[in-house]
Amino acid sequence: MFNNFRRIYVLPIALLVVVGIYFTPPVHSRLSWRLDEMRTRIVYFFKPPDEAVFQPEQQADFESVLATTRAEFAQTLTPVATVSPVGTTTPGPTPRPTITATPLPVTVKLEGVKYEDQHNRWNYCGPANFSMALTYWGWEGDRDVVGKAIKPSDKDKNVMPYELQDFVAENVPGMNTAMRYGGDIDTLKRLVAAGFPVVAEKGYYERDYAGKLGWMGHYQFVTGYDETKGVVIAQDTYLDGPNFALPYDEFNEGWRSFNYVFVVVYPAERESEVMTLLGPLADADAAARHALFVAQDESQRLSGIDRYFSYFNIGTSHVALRQYGDATYAYDYAFQLYNGLSGDNSIRPYRMMWYQTGPYFAYYYSNRFSDVINLATTTLEDTISEPVLEESLIWRGRAYYMAGDTQAAIKDYRAALKVHPNWPPAVQALQDLGVQP
Repeated sequence: MFNNFRRIYVLPIALLVVVGIYFTPPVHSRLSWRLDEMRTRIVYFFKPPDEAVFQPEQQADFESVLATTRAEFAQTLTPVATVSPVGTTTPGPTPRPTITATPLPVTVKLEGVKYEDQHNRWNYCGPANFSMALTYWGWEGDRDVVGKAIKPSDKDKNVMPYELQDFVAENVPGMNTAMRYGGDIDTLKRLVAAGFPVVAEKGYYERDYAGKLGWMGHYQFVTGYDETKGVVIAQDTYLDGPNFALPYDEFNEGWRSFNYVFVVVYPAERESEVMTLLGPLADADAAARHALFVAQDESQRLSGIDRYFSYFNIGTSHVALRQYGDATYAYDYAFQLYNGLSGDNSIRPYRMMWYQTGPYFAYYYSNRFSDVINLATTTLEDTISEPVLEESLIWRGRAYYMAGDTQAAIKDYRAALKVHPNWPPAVQALQDLGVQP
């Protein structure tokens, strides 16, 4: 009887000890990602994420969308009249900041870069890259300081560019940021040559644990270039390490999937210098219009997955310009193209909505709440091993509320806070409903 009594109590105590050891920081940091990977393998085996598709309920006439896109693209080729401040009409484009004609160096490799990797952390390329962007200017923190503020949970799959901007604005006095769409190699070279490194968000392909090639998002910190070799020099926090040389064409190919977005971190007193270097992209709306032009052009020239990215970028550019109705047409067609991607030559980038939220803006502000809900549900339930995307959760919550389901909205807001504790948008959403987070 004593032995039976001992077994009854020893096993639960042993289990509690094991659980306690697992949750100690040194052990948890090393083992949690392995458990997540195991869970992901099991879920993806039974429900392959690249088989998930989203079908908008209020789809536009796609032939009309194509015709409209071609017409918009043709219109951008011709300068339009602009209205002057006194009301008179003058021909020609709106004046833009000029770029100095000083020849750029053939090769630039910025000194003073403190390399950081993302190893032994889960989905940490954002904090590591953003930390490097700050330490270059003398900031004394590191990736964990950034990560604890903008990625406090290992469950959080991605850090958005705006989260870096918020972190800098709230925590790093004397530093400013500029985020723009529509970047290109020449813009990177101008900035880097003047001593301003750039964080670019890009897509890339990697084989997973099953050997299957898949697309995912990734940041790279651009700190140089070599014109003689036609390469960008970047700090890669994941596979390629410091001072990684990437050919211009390959860099652009990955950059395309994020509408050529980039972020520059710089001392506040040097803002005018940065704006001059940005030239036509100094104004955020002008940059979005340029990105729209590029996306429209590429949508007519490219095929396969790159055509899908181009139409998605058309939508993203319209969202940046607050043209939500136009954005919905582009996203509708992009999702149709996505659904048609299959076979060995095209790989569905099922993680797209992990990193970009433009469709939520477009559908929500066009009163297409059912499409917001369906897109978020597809993303949360069919493309990821567990529903841990706070952006999808909060947008679905907003749409639920507008559709009259307040309780479902509250549930999603609280779920977002479990992924990203104290996340201001979710906290504010609950407070607006008079509910405690």
